[in-house]
Amino acid sequence: MSPVPEPILRALSFPSESKASLSTSGLGSGFTSTGIIHAQVPGKIGTDERRYFVKTSSNGKAAEEMFQGESESLNAIAASVPGFCPQALARGPLDEPGTKGKTHFLVTEFLQLGGKMGRSTSDETTLAHRLGRLHTTSAPPDPNTGRRRFGFPVPTFCGDTKQPNRFHDSWAEFYANERLLTILATSEERNGPDAGLREAVEKTAYKVVPRLLGDGHLGYTSSGEGEGIVPVVVHGDLWSGNADWGRIVGSGRDETPGDVVYDPSACYGHSEFELGIMHMFGGFGPRFFDQYHRIVPKTEPVAEYVDRVELYEL
Repeated sequence: MSPVPEPILRALSFPSESKASLSTSGLGSGFTSTGIIHAQVPGKIGTDERRYFVKTSSNGKAAEEMFQGESESLNAIAASVPGFCPQALARGPLDEPGTKGKTHFLVTEFLQLGGKMGRSTSDETTLAHRLGRLHTTSAPPDPNTGRRRFGFPVPTFCGDTKQPNRFHDSWAEFYANERLLTILATSEERNGPDAGLREAVEKTAYKVVPRLLGDGHLGYTSSGEGEGIVPVVVHGDLWSGNADWGRIVGSGRDETPGDVVYDPSACYGHSEFELGIMHMFGGFGPRFFDQYHRIVPKTEPVAEYVDRVELYEL
C-alpha cells in the first residue's frame, strides 16, 4: 500500500478526515499503470468503505486524450444502461501545479469481477440483454444541431490508435472517413506508404461502404420500406476480454450484479458495428447472438447482414 497522490484526492473531494491508500500489486496494462484505491470516508453513520479503480499514464497529451475518451465512453454507456459498466469519476494531471504535466490519471468505480457470464435467456442482467438495451437506446442529440448524428464528442483510442470521431449525418461517411481512412493514414504514418493497401482501402471506402451502408439503403427492405438507422452508443472494442460477470462495489450504492463491460472506445453508430469485433475475436457463440437478435433485430436488408459484419471487421 502507498499514499494516494494529492491530485487524485482533491479530484475525488474526500473529506479531510478520510483515510485512503493505493494498491498496485499484481495489476498492469499494456498502455497504462493501474491500481485500486481503498478509502475510509466519513458517512452519516460511521465510516463508509469505498473502492475505486485508477489508471495512470505518463504519455503526456496522448494520455490526456486517451483518458478523456475512455471517461466519456464509460459515462455514455452507464447513462444508457446503469450498472453495465463503471462510471468515470475523475481525471486530470497527476503532476503538481506549475509543472509541465506529462502524467495523467483516470479514476472509475470499482468492478469486482469473477464468475460465469449469464446463461439464462430471461435474465435481464445477461450480456445479450444489457447490450441489446444499449443498442435500442437512441444516442443523445448533437447539442450544436439538435440532430442525432454519427460520431462522438471527443476522440477515442482503440489500443493506441486514435479515432477522431468527427460528427457526420451519414453513417457511411463516418465509417469510411473516421475509421477506414483514418486508420490507413495512421498506418502510413507509422509504417510508410503501401500502394496496394491504399488502393484496397480506398476501393472499400468509396465503393463498398456506400453500396452496403449508404443513405436510403441501410435500414430499408428490398421494396424500399424502412426508416434508415438511428445512432446508438456502441462500446467500440467489445471482445471477450472486455466483458465479464461482475458488480460495481464500494461506490456507496447497491448495484445489481450481472454481465459487465469495460475499456470502451465508444461512438454513436450503427448497432451492428459492435458485432464486427465480437465476431472477429470470438468468445461469443451462436446462443449469444440468437438472444441478442431477439432484442435487436438484424438491420434491413437482412440478406446483407453477413457482408456488413465482415465489412465492420476491418
